[in-house]
Amino acid sequence: MQTTSDLSLVSWNIHRGRGNDGVVDAGRTLDVLKTEVLRPGCEALILQEADEETPPHEGFLDIPRLEADSELRHVQGDAAARWGRDSHGFLGVILFLAPSVEIEDIVLLDLPGHCHRGAVIVDARRDGHRFRLIGTHLSLWQGLRVAQMRTLGQHLFRRDDRQTILCGDLNEWRPWGGLALSSAVLGQRFEGPARATFPVRRPFLPLDRVLTSAPGRVTSARVLDGPGIRMASDHRPLAATVSLGDPG
Repeated sequence: MQTTSDLSLVSWNIHRGRGNDGVVDAGRTLDVLKTEVLRPGCEALILQEADEETPPHEGFLDIPRLEADSELRHVQGDAAARWGRDSHGFLGVILFLAPSVEIEDIVLLDLPGHCHRGAVIVDARRDGHRFRLIGTHLSLWQGLRVAQMRTLGQHLFRRDDRQTILCGDLNEWRPWGGLALSSAVLGQRFEGPARATFPVRRPFLPLDRVLTSAPGRVTSARVLDGPGIRMASDHRPLAATVSLGDPG
């Protein structure tokens, strides 16, 4: 008998804490996450541009406060799951998961390009459902996005077969995903609705995406808005619900 279970998540590029007033204020970012972004029942939070841009990519968020506010746990506490000792994530990508989600494995994947990019890949299990969650931030240039997704696709080809959820600032403005998000490049089909998240004040580009492979699907995707959101970053957060397929 087939059974499904829903996973609620939020992806947001927080612009390294720099608001539309030009002020870098990590405390404001956390305030907005608490009051306008995160809701009860959220089980995964994927942040991009959440470490400093230049090496050694130091973290700037108050991680214990964010964990307390969200009731989620920072999955990259081990330095082996971060760029370096003083980072909070990998090239600005940070994942938080609910305690109900069991983490089986974490892999950091370097992606090609003149501007260093990467992916955080978490194999997890919840209520018997096995899935893979990938947080990433792709290049602005289409050719590099194709190379980056090809690298990811080749990596996934060598991994065990399980539903894979791909999310983050994918920098792909085409609603259909372009070549970079195609099955020809990734090796499997990823699907999910395109919702405009950029620029923050009047979004018309679907740069931030939540996509999933079979057997699940993205059952809802909603762009969040609020006065704090419009001030705290140049992107709006994307909240989504993903159905998980057959238990493994």
